[in-house]
Amino acid sequence: MTAFAALTRASFKANTRDTATIFFTFAFPLIFLTIFGLIFKGQRVEETGNGYIDFIAPGVLAWGQANAASFGVAFSLMQWRKDDLLRLIRHTPAPLSDVVLARLAIAVGVGVAQCVLFIGVATIPLFGMHVSGRWPLVLPVMLLGIAAFLGLGLIIGAVSKTPEAVSAIGNCVVIPMAFLSGAFIPVELMPAWLQDVSYAMPLRYLLDGLVYALAGAGEARDYWIACGVLTGFAAVFTAIGLRLFKWSNEE
Repeated sequence: MTAFAALTRASFKANTRDTATIFFTFAFPLIFLTIFGLIFKGQRVEETGNGYIDFIAPGVLAWGQANAASFGVAFSLMQWRKDDLLRLIRHTPAPLSDVVLARLAIAVGVGVAQCVLFIGVATIPLFGMHVSGRWPLVLPVMLLGIAAFLGLGLIIGAVSKTPEAVSAIGNCVVIPMAFLSGAFIPVELMPAWLQDVSYAMPLRYLLDGLVYALAGAGEARDYWIACGVLTGFAAVFTAIGLRLFKWSNEE
């Protein structure tokens, strides 16, 4: 078994052992979907003819995937470092790249499962989401979004020594980003300067890509720009996270 396969297997077992985390990883986006879906049930967007749910659902899904990817890797690396597991891995032939790629594999698996479950629930008659024929384009933008937020999680995990620190830092970053990026509140309702700020946030681009793929709204140019920018965020965040990475809290 390769080092990557062994680390992926170990990460999978560690994740599935914590049933509470698994439950809320999938339940939180569905809770928000239910709240927003019932509030805006039957309402339509005049400009496009879509139901509000067609735009609400991609926003909640984008937030859920960003949350799962960033917190998943941050908590794991913090805990592994705290338990000295990373110190043990350091003395094996496994390179740091295998540690990161193993976490990416788990994050992608969780993201795909989240997406399938979420869209399945959003399309039931209670919510009535209509999925565009462009839906296969969900996969590229979703993978790039997960990679970007995994890079962000690497940074959070590198600077955090306790679960409380991971939670505090992660929430201070991801929750405001969700509101300012338009995941919960349409960007068009914000002041012009806040709309400009949203372009500096990766969640804005993940949302743009998901709206284009799922709701069929927007232009192809916006979708590919979103993919390109997410690639840039993934590269920058991962580079910073690897630079800050520590095998032990004593370093």
